[in-house]
Amino acid sequence: MSYLINSSEILQTIDMIDQQHLDVRTVTMGISLLDCADRDINVCCERIYEKICRRAEKLVETGCAIEREFGIPIVNKRVSVSPISLVAASCTAEDYSPIALTLDKAAKAVGVNFIGGFSALCHKGFTDSDLRLIRSIPQALTQTELVCSSVNVASTRAGINMDAVALMGRIIRRTANIDPIGCAKLVVFANAVEDNPFMAGAFHGAGEPECVINVGVSGPGVVAHALKDCRGKSFDTVAETIKKTAFKITRMGQLVAQEASRRLAVPFGVVDLSLAPTPTIGDSVAEILEIMGLEKCGGHGTTAALALLNDAVKKGGVMASGHVGGLSGAFIPVSEDAGMISAVEAGALSIDKLEAMTCVCSVGLDMIAVPGDTSAETISAIIADEAAIGMVNNKTTAVRLIPAKGKTVGDKIDFGGLLGSAPIMPLHAGSAAEFIARGGRIPAPLHSLKN
Repeated sequence: MSYLINSSEILQTIDMIDQQHLDVRTVTMGISLLDCADRDINVCCERIYEKICRRAEKLVETGCAIEREFGIPIVNKRVSVSPISLVAASCTAEDYSPIALTLDKAAKAVGVNFIGGFSALCHKGFTDSDLRLIRSIPQALTQTELVCSSVNVASTRAGINMDAVALMGRIIRRTANIDPIGCAKLVVFANAVEDNPFMAGAFHGAGEPECVINVGVSGPGVVAHALKDCRGKSFDTVAETIKKTAFKITRMGQLVAQEASRRLAVPFGVVDLSLAPTPTIGDSVAEILEIMGLEKCGGHGTTAALALLNDAVKKGGVMASGHVGGLSGAFIPVSEDAGMISAVEAGALSIDKLEAMTCVCSVGLDMIAVPGDTSAETISAIIADEAAIGMVNNKTTAVRLIPAKGKTVGDKIDFGGLLGSAPIMPLHAGSAAEFIARGGRIPAPLHSLKN
C-alpha cells in the first residue's frame, strides 16, 4: 500500500508545533517494583534504585533522540512505579520516607522530570502498609524534589472511604505546614486508573506488564487555533472541528509512543488523549471555551462548553490510536492555565463552578490554591464532594489542593515551571467538622451492581 504525502499537511503540522504549542506532554515509563519487596527497608531501597536505573537508563536519551529526529517537542520524560504501599507491605519500618528519597535519587540518576507511585489504594479500607505510607507523605514530599504521590479513597464499586478522606485532609494540612509545594505533588483520587502517564497521579498498576510506555499528548493551543475559523458557526461544526484536530494530535502521540516502545524494547501501553494546558499564553483550555462564545471562563454556559470539548476530544482521539487510556479528556488545573488564572482573578471562576466542570471533564479540582488557614476538615469535605462526583458518575475525579501558608484570598502563590502560579481562591465559611468526624463508608451507588 502506498501513501501520498500531502505537503500542506506537513506544513500544517510544523505550524502546530511552532506557533500553536503542540507537544507531547509526557513519555512515561511504568516500572513494576513488586519484585523489590523485602522485610529490610534498606534492601528494598537498594532493589528499587537498581531496577529503576536499569529499566529507565535510556528513557531520557531516547526521548531526546525522537525529539531531534521528528521535530516533535516532548516536554517531560517521567517514570511511574508500582504503588509503594504494595511494594513496602512486608517492610518492618514504620516510616516510608527512605523509599521516597530512593525514588528521588533514582529519578535524578536517570534524568527524568518526575517519578510517580508513592501511592496507596484504600478506597475500601486500609492495610497497615497503606497507613504507614499515608503518614509518611508530608515528610516524603517535602524532602524530595521529583517524587509524586497519590491516594485513591473512593470508587464506583466500593463507595467512599470517609476515614481515608478525613485522614487525607489532615495529611494535606501537615504537608502544607511544612512546604506548600509538597501539596502540588499530591493527588487524592476517586476511581484512579492504572495507566495514567500524567503527574502527580501516575502509578504503575498491578494489572500492568513488567514495564510499559504510556504517552500523554496535549494541544489546547492547536484546538483553540482551529476553532477561530468557526466563529458564529453551529456547535455541530465546532464539535467536528475539535474531533478532526484531536485526531491529528493523537496520531502524533501514537507515532512517538510506537517509536519509544520500539527503541526501548518496552511494550506500548496507551496514549492519553488529555488536553493538558500550560501557563503559556495561547496554550489554555479556558481560552478554547471562550472562543466558543463565553465572555469569561466560569460564566454560565462553561460546563456545557467543556462537556462538548471533552466529548469531541475523546471521539477524535479514539480513532487515531489502537490503545487509548489514562484519563483522556480536558484538564482544568487552575495554576497551569493562563486563561483559568485570569478568570479567577476577574472573579468569574469559583471553586463551585470548577466542581461543576469536573462532572464533565477529566480529573477534578486541580492545582487550586486556598487560604493558608484552611482547616483539615474543610479540605476533607472538598475531597468528599469530588469523590462523590467520581463515584456516582463512574469517572476518575481528583483533588489537588494547595493551602498557601501565610496567604489569604487576593494573594498569589508561584510554583514555577509547568506548575505555574495561582491566585488564592475563597472557600465557603461553614464548618464540615461534624460531617467528616462520622467516618465509615459512604455506600456505592446502585448502578455499581453490574454483575
